[in-house]
Amino acid sequence: MDILETHAYDRRKKRNMSCALFVSLLPFFLSSALYFYLWTPYSKASLMTAGVKSAPALLLAAAVLSWKGGQSVMGVAGGLLFSAVGDCCLVWPELFLHGMGAFAVAHLLYSLSFLSSRYTAYTSSFTRFLYLILTVFGGGFYIYLFPFLQKAPDSHLLTPGVGIYILLLTLMAALAFRTHHVATLLGSLSFMVSDASLALQVFNVVQPFQYGHIVVMVTYYLAQLLIAVGDVKAEENGDDFSKWKRS
Repeated sequence: MDILETHAYDRRKKRNMSCALFVSLLPFFLSSALYFYLWTPYSKASLMTAGVKSAPALLLAAAVLSWKGGQSVMGVAGGLLFSAVGDCCLVWPELFLHGMGAFAVAHLLYSLSFLSSRYTAYTSSFTRFLYLILTVFGGGFYIYLFPFLQKAPDSHLLTPGVGIYILLLTLMAALAFRTHHVATLLGSLSFMVSDASLALQVFNVVQPFQYGHIVVMVTYYLAQLLIAVGDVKAEENGDDFSKWKRS
C-alpha cells in the first residue's frame, strides 16, 4: 500500500468514524431539542421535568460508554452521569447545593480524564499564560460574587461551596487547555460561560433577563457535547494546535 492509498484509507476511516459518532449522538440532539421544545425551566418542578432536563447528559454518557467502554466511568462518562444528577437537583431550588456538589464531582472526573494517558500533555509559555488568565478570571469572579453570596440564604454553606466549585471548574478548564484538543478546550470554556451566566442570575447579581436561561442551557449542552466528542476522539486527533500550525 503506497502513501496515497494510505492517506485515502485514513480519510475513509476518519469519515466512517465521524458518521458513526454522529449517529451515536442523535439521541442527544433529539433530547436537547425536546427540552427546548417543551421549555421546562418555568414548568412546575416534577420528575418529568427533571427527566427531560437530564436526558441529554445521560444519553451523552451512554454514547461515550459505547465508544470508550467501562474505563470512561471514572472519566468523562462518569462526569456526564454526575452532571445528569446535578440537572435533576437544580430543578428543585432547595437542592441547589446538592446540584452544585454533583457538578463539582463531574468537573473532578473530567479533570482526571484529561490527565489520563489518552490525552497528551502539552506545556508551553502560551499555555502557562492561559493558565494565568483562567486563574485570574476564576479568582476575580469569586471576589465579585462574594458580597452577593453573603446575602444569600445558607451563605455559610454557599460562600465556601461556590469557592471550591469555581476552583474545580477553573482546574478543569486549565487541564483542558493542557490537552491542546480544540473540542475539549472549547467545551471547558463553554462550561465556564454557562456557569458564570447561571451564577449571575441565581445570586441576583443581575436581574434575570428574557433569554437568560437559554444562554445558560445552550452553552451548557454545547459544553457537554464538545467534551464528550473530544473524549471520543482524544487518541485519534493528537495535538490539534500543532496540526493547525502545520497546515
